[in-house]
Amino acid sequence: MPRRLEGDRWLFGVTVVLCLFGAVMILSASAVTAEHQYGHSSIFLLRQAAWLVIGLLGMFVLMRTDYRKLREPAVVYPVVCIILVLLVGTLFLDKSHATHRWIKFGPIGVQPSELAKLAVILYLAWFLDLRRRGKGGMEFCKEDFLQTILPAAGPVLFCVVLILLQPDLGTSVEIVLFSTAILYVAGLSWKWVTAGALAAVPILYLLISQVSYRQARLMAFLDPASDPQGAGFQLLQSLIAVGSGGFTGVGLMESKQKLFYLPEAHTDFIYAVISEELGFIGAVIVIALFVVYGWRGMRAAFAAPDGFGRLLALGITAMVLSQALINFAVVLGMVPTKGIPLPFISYGGSSLLAMLLATGVLLNISQQAAEA
Repeated sequence: MPRRLEGDRWLFGVTVVLCLFGAVMILSASAVTAEHQYGHSSIFLLRQAAWLVIGLLGMFVLMRTDYRKLREPAVVYPVVCIILVLLVGTLFLDKSHATHRWIKFGPIGVQPSELAKLAVILYLAWFLDLRRRGKGGMEFCKEDFLQTILPAAGPVLFCVVLILLQPDLGTSVEIVLFSTAILYVAGLSWKWVTAGALAAVPILYLLISQVSYRQARLMAFLDPASDPQGAGFQLLQSLIAVGSGGFTGVGLMESKQKLFYLPEAHTDFIYAVISEELGFIGAVIVIALFVVYGWRGMRAAFAAPDGFGRLLALGITAMVLSQALINFAVVLGMVPTKGIPLPFISYGGSSLLAMLLATGVLLNISQQAAEA
């Protein structure tokens, strides 16, 4: 009888802790807003709890599914095609919050760009491992632009363009970041990384300078006090919340900034509420939890029994950590304001579902690594 595979208890535990902690903070950050908008103080918590149950079920299924089944073309092609169709479909639907990011299924809204992150990671891990195995175990040729780099990066860039059209610059940048990490680990030379970065600079400049609200956010980032009631309002309120928390915080449920001062308090700026209510200690503990997640994710990647598992685990870990780092940086005023949720903690069903499904795959890779 084969030995029962043991899961990574550290990775599983830190994921559950982040989700449960997020549920508590969502209730704290959203109760007053929910009561005012819907007459029910726990409506956001209940919605998040429903997504959490769905996400945990998906995570458990993927934990028990051999990740190597994911590299079958019968899995990769449909996943990529479905995500691309959903991304295109959002552009023809009615706007929500002035963007084309959601697809509504009755009362349920799904954000395809969150699921697109998983599709990009799966595609790159599959394609790059296929190229490596096709070359007898060697890494792909660093100079092979037409045969390797273009077919690897092309679908990713197409996906990025569709997300930019929604428009969603933050998610697009995040996908480019973790995709570059996967490509580099797979053997992409610094020459191509540098060339890509140089090519991205003028594109990023145009994406910011030609869109008024992005330009305003950049100016507010450089000097938020110059427009305290406009573009600089959200950043100033976030910094006030963080500074008000001090070392130990003002106490759970006691935040003042969430009382209609800080926009998106339960979503993109929930870390500011955490810092205000739980202080420096709580803020550092959250960072420490993500450090543990990163440690176990990288451990699974390095111990993976094959190249596909290594790239898949690396991509998932890079996705979670890059999103967390961007969120921390935005809340603390280290980069211009952008709507990026804090993984596992911020309110948002699509983001939570994507993170839990990805973690399920990561847990299975860690199991297979332990078995090997």
